[in-house]
Amino acid sequence: MNETETFEEVFASEEIGVPADRRTHFRHSGYQAPRRDLTTAEFAELLAEASEGDRVPSPRPTPATWDRTEMSAEEVVDLIGQLPFRGCKDHYRRRRRSAGTLLSWLTQFEGSTWQERWINGGLEDIQRGWVDQVVDSIPNGRTRSRRPLVCEIHTGMMALLVGQIIRPSYRWLLAQHFNFTLSQVRLMIDPDGFARLEAHCDKTDRTGQHRTGALNCVAMMLLNKGGRIADITVDDCVEFAAAMRVSHRTARHVTLFYTLLFEMGILGDDAPPTLAAARAPGQRTVQQMVDSYRIISPRVRELLIAYLTIRKPELDYASLRSLAGTLCLTYWRDLEKHHPGIDSIELSPEVAAAWKHRLKTIRESKQRKGQKREKPERILLSVRAFYLDLAQWAITDPARWGAWAVPCPIRANECVGTKRERASKARMHQRTRQRAPVLPTLVATAERLKKEAVGRLKVARAVAPGERFTVDGETFIRGGGDISKTTFVFDADTGRRRNFGLEEDEAFWGWAIVEVLRHTGIRVEELMELTHHSFVAYTLPSTGEVVPMLQIAPSKTDRERLILVSPELGDVLTTVIHRVRHGKAALPLVSRYDHHEHVHSPMLPFLFQRRIYMQNSAMNRNFIGRCIDNILLSSGLTDASGEPLRFTPHDFRRIFATDAIRTGLPPHIAAKILGHNDVNTTMRYAAIYSDDVIAHHRAFIARRRALRPGAEYRDLTPEEWQEFLGHFELRKLELGICTRDFGTPCVHEHACIRCPALRPDPAQAPRLREIIANLHARVDEAKQQGWLGEIAGLEVSLAAANEKLAAMNRLTERHGVVHLGMPDFRPAAGRQG
Repeated sequence: MNETETFEEVFASEEIGVPADRRTHFRHSGYQAPRRDLTTAEFAELLAEASEGDRVPSPRPTPATWDRTEMSAEEVVDLIGQLPFRGCKDHYRRRRRSAGTLLSWLTQFEGSTWQERWINGGLEDIQRGWVDQVVDSIPNGRTRSRRPLVCEIHTGMMALLVGQIIRPSYRWLLAQHFNFTLSQVRLMIDPDGFARLEAHCDKTDRTGQHRTGALNCVAMMLLNKGGRIADITVDDCVEFAAAMRVSHRTARHVTLFYTLLFEMGILGDDAPPTLAAARAPGQRTVQQMVDSYRIISPRVRELLIAYLTIRKPELDYASLRSLAGTLCLTYWRDLEKHHPGIDSIELSPEVAAAWKHRLKTIRESKQRKGQKREKPERILLSVRAFYLDLAQWAITDPARWGAWAVPCPIRANECVGTKRERASKARMHQRTRQRAPVLPTLVATAERLKKEAVGRLKVARAVAPGERFTVDGETFIRGGGDISKTTFVFDADTGRRRNFGLEEDEAFWGWAIVEVLRHTGIRVEELMELTHHSFVAYTLPSTGEVVPMLQIAPSKTDRERLILVSPELGDVLTTVIHRVRHGKAALPLVSRYDHHEHVHSPMLPFLFQRRIYMQNSAMNRNFIGRCIDNILLSSGLTDASGEPLRFTPHDFRRIFATDAIRTGLPPHIAAKILGHNDVNTTMRYAAIYSDDVIAHHRAFIARRRALRPGAEYRDLTPEEWQEFLGHFELRKLELGICTRDFGTPCVHEHACIRCPALRPDPAQAPRLREIIANLHARVDEAKQQGWLGEIAGLEVSLAAANEKLAAMNRLTERHGVVHLGMPDFRPAAGRQG
């Protein structure tokens, strides 16, 4: 601000006639004006919608009255004349006159205090056009010069706000551009508190517009609530953050102002470490889970609450939520929707069959509604366990559970999805086979993007704002801003704005994520949980050599494990630590939100954290996925259909397991490294290739030959070869071919018609019918002569002959002559290339 500017001129620039440089600041700071003026009811409705699922706060109420709002007009004018305004060249008489003009306008409304008159004046519902409303209602306001009067009203409003004569709502304050007013608030309302805040910002290297925005957030809270900075509570911050979201104000300062208050200890020792943690409702109770599905039947509701309460101690929170969703939503709410009035879990066969048929299609998810459910057996298994548990509990406590011991509508064989499991395993292996060969390309692309981003950022920071420069064949114009913090540039051809600092940050973390995942095979949750304390030094007892190990915190299986840090992995982790430390003695302490358990971790030195908007925050799955997608997009890799190839963090784990087992690592050792409880789970990860099968079969033959006597692998003699060929010459029989193995005796003493080794020839069916007719004649003759022993033998031969005839008929039906349309190469045999 120019020192010659008056308060009126400054206030005129805050809403009308904003200078070009300030309009640019508002645009680049992410400010979005509200779409329209919101009434109190509309604001409350949007606030409830935006806060749905959050913890219900209990903020301090805005006082209805206080000392200054009860002053007379003369006392208010005298107070404003004594306020130590700074930063402008102005006389206190002008401020007194401006405040008097606005007070005169407020006196026309009912109320015993200025706050009551302000509310009854209706300006709370006119967020953006309030100046025109006041000017038009002032006597002779239409005949006076408009701009001086507008400036006077602005100055009067600043005086009343800074003097704490009125306290507007967040709905009204967030609709204004009171940047200069808020700077005066920081000077005159709790100056000592703001001085400590600014000293803390200087100590933690927080400068620029984000710092100013965070301080302005605190100033607006004081304008609404009154008091001092030390009086601000966690719930006050949650309420203000929700109001900012509804008012479409920038979210960049929302978390920073809370972080500053938390770091200074203003919010208390038991305050959540982040604003997200303060807003989060935490883990819900079993009753809250069940009631969220709006079950109609009170009896079944009570049953589900009791059942889940008993199961709760043996399950983690994520598993409990999944079981509650299965029983309450997928099972019972679906039944209530399609069978209104149902009040018993004893289902008729028709109702159970209809539910199982609907279960094949996803119905409870908006994003996947109508898609085929891949593994319905898991839901069937959970529901079957529900019925069986109730039946078992009814034996030990019949008074409580006996009424619910009903037949289970799900059979055991319906819960077995062997075919689907095989299909899922095949898809997973095919996915691994497709991605493993391109992993080197992905790694090289990540390294290239990191180097290019560093080079672009270095060149951009070397030029002054407004200058043109060329890098990688593209011409840019250096934007404004702090060169040491971030770098905004504009494409000289398209005018598109880019942030080279942010691009370098994402490129670096993309490279680090890919390197750590491929070298360790850890899960993405375990990656995000790595801290500076994860490094463990292990001393070999034989040589005394110190080997670095990486301690993986329990995640899915609650089994802690150690991974050897290779030199390549050590270089990556060292680079990560150096970047996060940022010249400090230790890594910053941050809190990470666990989306599975719905809890925030204590303040820990996480390795995968990044500094954004002047505060450090732990990475989440969305950012990790975005970094990997950026690398894939730059690599140009595609799948079989030509679509861009997709990689998930778990793909690196499968590739790691496959490579480990292919290179000879024993499966039980690989299971230990991967953190699997069962070695069969590890083998499911390992995708077997065709060349692997051939190589392992050859290795098996070589090992077997090494163990068998060497005489068995000597060269054949001519006599032995002729004997081998003679065996196949003797295979031709009357009714077909003998399939007896070489070197084995004939166990039926050449009674071939009874032998299962005879493969009948369909062409000999007429001859076999003659034999069967002859056997019938011989049976009749034996019966006439009384040869009972002969009859038994002939009946065995007759039954075997009929079986051979049936086999001939089956072969005839199965193997018909089909012309395959194969090309004939004889006409082309004499051609020359």
